[in-house]
Amino acid sequence: MALTVDNFIKLANFYNQVAKVMSAICVNKGGIAMENYVGRFFAADVLEFVVEYGERLLKSESKPDAEVESVIERFRAQFEHVRDLTTPSQKPIYEMTLEEFEKVMNI
Repeated sequence: MALTVDNFIKLANFYNQVAKVMSAICVNKGGIAMENYVGRFFAADVLEFVVEYGERLLKSESKPDAEVESVIERFRAQFEHVRDLTTPSQKPIYEMTLEEFEKVMNI
């Protein structure tokens, strides 16, 4: 996946959709707190990926505009609250080669 603002926006929109669905599920399950929903771990992993993508985008040659930078900063601040919910790994998935990923996923 090439580092582009369009791809970042797609990832950000995906995370926002995940958050909406999680909220709807929590309401549908009787109003359970988001902190008690098991899907919060997946959402934290998605948010971690979005933040890392955004940080790499900021370091790339094609610098995003100020509006995109502010969105990245908001995601980064949001991630700080759920950092401890992310899945631990030896190496982050976004840094793995295809072979390493296949080995981890047991494919």
